[in-house]
Parts: sequence; structure tokens; C-alpha cells
Amino acid sequence: MIGADIEIAIEFLLQNQLVAIPTETVYGLAANALSAEAVVRIFEVKNRPFFDPLIVHTGSLAQITQLTEQIPDKAWQLAEKLMPGPITLLLPKKPIIPDLVTSGLPDVAVRIPAHPLTLQLLTALPFPLAAPSANPFGYVSPTTAQHVQDQLGDKIPYILNGGACSVGIESTIIGFSEPSPTIYRIGGISVEEIMSIVGEVNVQTHSASNPKAAGMLQSHYAPLKPLILGEIADMLPLYPIEQVGILSFCTDYGAPNQIILSKNGNLAESARNLFAALRQFDTMPVTLILAEPVPNTGLGRAINDRLRRAAAPVSH
Repeated sequence: MIGADIEIAIEFLLQNQLVAIPTETVYGLAANALSAEAVVRIFEVKNRPFFDPLIVHTGSLAQITQLTEQIPDKAWQLAEKLMPGPITLLLPKKPIIPDLVTSGLPDVAVRIPAHPLTLQLLTALPFPLAAPSANPFGYVSPTTAQHVQDQLGDKIPYILNGGACSVGIESTIIGFSEPSPTIYRIGGISVEEIMSIVGEVNVQTHSASNPKAAGMLQSHYAPLKPLILGEIADMLPLYPIEQVGILSFCTDYGAPNQIILSKNGNLAESARNLFAALRQFDTMPVTLILAEPVPNTGLGRAINDRLRRAAAPVSH
């Protein structure tokens, strides 16, 4: 059921049920983060491996301090400047957080989403919410309530409809256990913006198995149809044009099954459109998707990261 009634969402969450929630990044599949019984349902519904940790969503910095043992100075700097927003901090967890949430790791991923409806929900609840993306594990993340309905509608009781996601790509995840802050997932806050606040950072975004943070698996965010990433102009002559989907940054290749992320070359617009475009190809009469990288700067780094993982070999 899709609706915008926070009271209905609260009632289900209080009963340890799952509710899909809107954020500025993507829609999340939410449950009481302090209840292992509720959290295990997230893994079951998503068919998500238990070694892949979850992100905990809170409504305030004060609540983050209640969930974590310590917040380093650079983490505070980022939190004060960028929260609410598409950034997630990896911090030493307090025992109140079930090990299931962190896949047994000592750090918990926490963030404050910048969506008014979900902030209102989080403020009204007596607990934070664990909420990975509301889609089957490994598939394209949802950026509208209808995307969630199409994939999980028969498995969860309520989808809180907050409209289309304004950022459209997952949060940036950063940890502080190394000598320098380390970005484990490039996302809605650019590396450049983070560096402008805390100085030099390391970037470590791929993990073959047992990832330190959500969204680090090499094959992820994948559509049902194979995707090849490269120069579209070079690849087009190799395939029958009527059988391929073309995902371009801003160029019109004149193909019958083409989606342009941003006709005026805007990276923020491209990020908003990326996951919806990948989903749309799964409904089109094509057998293959040809995609090209976007400029590798700012949000372009996150877009290219998702495209590389969507292109990684994956079995459905």
C-alpha cells in the first residue's frame, strides 16, 4: 500500500514491520534498528547477504551520539556542515545496536536523511531506523514509491510516498578508523566537498566480499539486462541498433531505444535520472545496454561508480 500517512508508517514500525521510506538519495526499506527481530526481516525481504551491513537513519546529531561510542573531530565537522544530507558516517557503535545491523563489525553507519517526511517520521519514533535501499539485493535502487511497489509491493505492508528522490544516488560513506578519513562509498556528497571540510581523504570503494560498509560489493546496482560501459560511438557499430539500449550523458546518438541522462550536461540531473533510466531499460525491447561514463568530477564520480558496478558480471 502506498500512502503519505506518517501515523500508519509509525504503527507498522512499532509492530516490527517493514516500511519503505523516502529519502533525498533513494527509497529505503526501514525497520527498528534496535530490534534484531525487525532487522532480520530486511535481509529476508531483500534477499540480502548477512555480511552486508546496513545504514542507520536518525533524526538528529543528538541521537547519533546515543548510538555511537565516540565521534572524532573530523566526523563532527562533516556532520555539522552536511547533515541532514547524503553523507553517512562510520563510527564505533554502542552495544544498543544489534550486531546484525553492522554484520558483526565494530562500526555502525549512521546518517540524517534530508527529506522532510522521513525526518518527521524519525522524530516521532522512539528508535532509529535501519534502512538499506528498498529493492531486491543487487538490483537498481528505487527513486520513487512506484519503483518500490513494482519490486517489493507484495512483501511489505506500507510504502511512505515522499515523491521522487531529489539526489537520486546513495549517500557517501566515510569512516575514521584509519589515519586519514576514508571514503568507502562515493555518493551524493562529492569527494571534493568532503576534502574542502576535512582535508585529504582516502578512497576505498570496492570489496569482493565481507564489505566494511553498505554498497561496497563490486557487482551491485545492476539492471536485469547486461550493461557494457565504454565509448558508445565505438560500440554502436558492433550491435544491431534496434536491439540495444543507449544510456548517454548528454549526446543524442539517434538510436530508437535511447535515454539521455541530461541534455544540457548537468551532473546533478544525471544523478537524479540514473536509477530510473536503468529500470526503464528493463521494460524496453532491448537485449543489451550500452552506456558511457560521465565527466569524472563531483557527482560524476558517484555516477561512474554505479555504472561500473552495474556493468560488473552478475547473475539474476
